[in-house]
Amino acid sequence: MNQKDFLSILSVAEKLKCNTRHSDTSTGRRESVAEHSWRLALMAMLLEDEFPELDMNKVIKMCLIHDLGEAFTGDIPTFLKTDEDAEKEDNILLRWVETLPEFQRAQFKELLSEMLALETPEAKLYKSLDKMEAVIQHNEADISSWLPLEYDLQLTYGAEEVKCAPYMTELKAQIDEWTKEKIKAAGGKPEEK
Repeated sequence: MNQKDFLSILSVAEKLKCNTRHSDTSTGRRESVAEHSWRLALMAMLLEDEFPELDMNKVIKMCLIHDLGEAFTGDIPTFLKTDEDAEKEDNILLRWVETLPEFQRAQFKELLSEMLALETPEAKLYKSLDKMEAVIQHNEADISSWLPLEYDLQLTYGAEEVKCAPYMTELKAQIDEWTKEKIKAAGGKPEEK
């Protein structure tokens, strides 16, 4: 890849540092999309020994590119995102991918196709990790930053996706316990106060 193309791709990816997500960090500032993607890739790397049968390098690549469409659209919280929003984001991303040099274009298209189909163990693991990273981040944020609907969402978000592997199901159970303890320590759900 020539240096001009390299810098052009990085310029698009840089927008993920600027675009924020719905969740706060533990210090009370908005999390960037790039921070979410980075920690998601780290999660996959850390679990390599738990999934020796999977191509974890592929999972890490999926984690790194999964939200690149948000460089163009920004982040829309899951509870507001419509199918139309998701389709728009996918289409914009795919149009951008078509402009990439041949090797990267083929690699991104293959990964994105596999991710959207959610049929391979690698794609299923990436998707479950994506959901769990969001829940973990919300648990790390001050509960005062939660919307009332997030008290229940914290316990249901990703519940289907983690069924892809016993390890992920157990991880979700531990995160759920953490969530329940956090809610209890805060005096319960808003409607229970």
